[in-house]
Amino acid sequence: MTDVLFPPMSENDPDAEGVVSTWFVADGDEVIEGDLIAEVAVDKADMEIVAPQSGTITLLVAEDQGVQQASPIARIS
Repeated sequence: MTDVLFPPMSENDPDAEGVVSTWFVADGDEVIEGDLIAEVAVDKADMEIVAPQSGTITLLVAEDQGVQQASPIARIS
């Protein structure tokens, strides 16, 4: 099992938050390592998140939900 983490945004502010703008997968989908799974908004910029491994994805946060940097947003097993 691997956690997919929200990317770090600021070393100076460990409580910095962003949001998952869009999920490109649904809870329970099969993903392949390298698949685009989400787009996140951080500090006025959007970043793409890819699957770090293949498996079944479990989404841990909803779109537009605030997420603290380096927190898990999904799990792949």
